[in-house]
Amino acid sequence: MLDWLLLGLLLAVALGLLLYWLLVITEGVYLGRRLVVFLYDHTAHRYDAIKQFDPDTESYLVIRPMLNRLTSKPAPLVLDVATGTGRLPLFLLAEPTFNGRVIGLDASARMLAYARAKLRVYRHRASLVQQIAADLPFASNCFDAVTCLESLEFFPDDSAALQEIVRVLNPGGTIMTTRRRGWEAKTFVGRYRDRESFAAHLESLGFTGVEFQLWQIEYDLVFAHKPRSITG
Repeated sequence: MLDWLLLGLLLAVALGLLLYWLLVITEGVYLGRRLVVFLYDHTAHRYDAIKQFDPDTESYLVIRPMLNRLTSKPAPLVLDVATGTGRLPLFLLAEPTFNGRVIGLDASARMLAYARAKLRVYRHRASLVQQIAADLPFASNCFDAVTCLESLEFFPDDSAALQEIVRVLNPGGTIMTTRRRGWEAKTFVGRYRDRESFAAHLESLGFTGVEFQLWQIEYDLVFAHKPRSITG
């Protein structure tokens, strides 16, 4: 009897760990896009509280490095893929030296609703689009920069999303994205890439000049460019 109870307990623990991995660590990515979007819809109301974005930190570590790569563009057009609640558009548009426009794209309607409320003050310079990253509804060669933070590992096909990003970037344009790091990243079976393989993956898709910067405990910030010789 004791053996059966112990076996039952072990199975319950194993099931609990599996569910935690499927729903919390990997946020449903192995169960399909619909569940991923559902989970983001479900947590949209507390997403900002969970992330606890600090304006000074975001400005120094994320926005300023991007602005440094846009100095030659007097009024750049930026696309933020997987914009969530509008984190990057909000901080970018708040910078006095940024005179461009930002389009935020996300598959979650509820995340976009919170983004819309926050960006209302910038309504003439901010737009929001509900769409998936693997099928960007934009013409080729139209954005000076594309950002995609803390998201690639949750897309059904990160390569398809990156191919779309390089397509819509202007020749010479910049991508700012992230590479997940740490022990949790290594549990993304078939999706984890170390720095070398991540750089090689970006280069295989047409990006050049890949740079890594330490950002968070769980993420590297990654910059790359679309060569000027590529026209889409």
